[in-house]
Amino acid sequence: MLENSADVRAPDIEVALPDGVDLHARPAGNVARTAMRFKSHIMLVDGACEANAKSVLSVMALGLRGGSVVRLRADGADAVAALEAVRACIVRLE
Repeated sequence: MLENSADVRAPDIEVALPDGVDLHARPAGNVARTAMRFKSHIMLVDGACEANAKSVLSVMALGLRGGSVVRLRADGADAVAALEAVRACIVRLE
């Protein structure tokens, strides 16, 4: 159960990586930089694997390839805005 208003759990959202874009160093860095702008705890979820969206190495370790669908999860006061920003970052990856 959430203990206070800072412990907001935003509804998970799913987003597909653009075709031809794998989450190697540069795109993973873009995702991590976007996530670091927020106080919320943000995770990328691929099946049973989870990655801290603020960690380039963690994001890269998911091994996501272009066209893959990933679930975004966030907890915290700015969770909704964080998810939308990370989603927007992912769909714009090149």
